[in-house]
Amino acid sequence: MTLTELRYIVTLAQERHFGRAAERCHVSQPTLSVAVKKLEDELDTPLFERSKSTVQVTPLGEKIVIQAQRVLEQSSLIYELASAGRDQLANPLRIGAIYTIGPYLFPHLIPALAKVAPQMPLYIEEGLTGTLRSKLRSGELDVIIVALPFTETDVVTKAIYDEDFEVLIPKGHAWEAKAAIDKEDLLEERLLLLGEGHCFRDQILEACPAITQKLNSPSNTLIAEGGSLETIRHMVASKLGITVLPQSALGAETHEQSLLASRPFADPAPSRTVAIAWRASFPRPKAIDALVEAIEMCRRPAP
Repeated sequence: MTLTELRYIVTLAQERHFGRAAERCHVSQPTLSVAVKKLEDELDTPLFERSKSTVQVTPLGEKIVIQAQRVLEQSSLIYELASAGRDQLANPLRIGAIYTIGPYLFPHLIPALAKVAPQMPLYIEEGLTGTLRSKLRSGELDVIIVALPFTETDVVTKAIYDEDFEVLIPKGHAWEAKAAIDKEDLLEERLLLLGEGHCFRDQILEACPAITQKLNSPSNTLIAEGGSLETIRHMVASKLGITVLPQSALGAETHEQSLLASRPFADPAPSRTVAIAWRASFPRPKAIDALVEAIEMCRRPAP
């Protein structure tokens, strides 16, 4: 068996689809199918159940895929260890961030990191926490930026900043006259939230449990779902409803800014802690230090 074959079965187990797995591995679907079948023949056991609509991992296949992922992590470590003796800031750093952080942090992080570590290029991507967690474990990403709580075996987590949530309203809304908004007031308005799977949505619901009851009510008309904070921002600007944003997302430059206003929550205001996470075995601590320093630069008030 080869590392390539192991990477194929790990990716196929994640995607449950030959076409998508082949695309992620940058090979043709027949190439991936043949390699998977070759490994199954070598092991003399089926790893996947195939049908026209889906691919399922067999019980024994699940165990083999888990072990294959460990092997890939260790093999990646060999290459990283080999380069650790060289300049730790010379190679690309692969960073992932959740959707409610990346678009607002990266525009400031890139120039800041260019000052801290000008020779270190970045590969960046955005995703849901679960997706980023998997890619961190598999070695596809070196470090991820997420909201706490976040725990993972053999992964180091470091809190880097806190930020409050604020209420975004359309210009002319009655709440513009308020200095602060009580969480319970959200029940009076059509509240626009991210779809399921976004941790920011969960944090809002945790801060105001009564909203969850509205979500579960068949007659509920207070909740609309959007795919991104920017999509929801546009809907608020059009006066469809209101929403809650992290402070870092309030200052985004959009043509709707003249149509929007924001107000803080009354104490105690809901908030989140943003953190970075990386594998404990990652052999480039100076790269992590440079990233932390650059993020701290982004958070400092302008002189």
